Amino acid sequence: MYAINTALIKIYDSYHFGSSSGLTDQQLKRLIGLFNKPTSKAHSVLGGRSSVATAHLEGIGPVVVKYYTRGGLIRYLVKRRYLRWGKTRCQVEYELLQKVRGLGVNAPEPIAYAYRGGLFYQGWLVTREIKERQTLAELSRADEERTHIVMKDVINQISTLIKNHILHVDLHPGNVLVDNGDRVFLLDFDRACVSRRDKKKLRDHYVRRWRRAVIKHRLSETLCEMLSAGLDKNYRVQ
Repeated sequence: MYAINTALIKIYDSYHFGSSSGLTDQQLKRLIGLFNKPTSKAHSVLGGRSSVATAHLEGIGPVVVKYYTRGGLIRYLVKRRYLRWGKTRCQVEYELLQKVRGLGVNAPEPIAYAYRGGLFYQGWLVTREIKERQTLAELSRADEERTHIVMKDVINQISTLIKNHILHVDLHPGNVLVDNGDRVFLLDFDRACVSRRDKKKLRDHYVRRWRRAVIKHRLSETLCEMLSAGLDKNYRVQ
């Protein structure tokens, strides 16, 4: 069974940091500077609630800082603050990234999570940057042959999530990155969890969410056909 590496908690300048990498004060200071800089939209061409910043972190290399931001109408009142109830969202995602990577799923390598505040907090997640990449949504519009090739890996990785009862609530072609070597990475495990749903229900969830994004953003229907057929083959869902 895979064990999550315990993140060491460190308080620096009113920020709480969790990391199994043992970050230095210089690295923490650099990250805090990034937390207060303007951000851009996250990788997904299909949009999303989170925004990101990229930078070079001395001793680690290129990293991505994810800012947790609200969606819906509430974002006009409270954009980046969350009510703390148990673990923070950034800690939960950090730990889940460790878990799925231990199961063999390609996901961004978690470097650290951070939050500031008490009952109401702001949160950030730091991951190693995936270089020379594009989303599967972008690839599907530009290269049909490569899309067919990498979809086999996408199907296998989603199958691994289903096998281990991992529910990713928002997996779609914009949350899948493909690098220049055709390696596939699944993104955005915010609010993902270990689910009590059986495998057929999990399979149906993944296909339904995937199809909704494909139709809404006018991507190739082949993306839906390949995912559905591939998951059915892997799990013999009747």
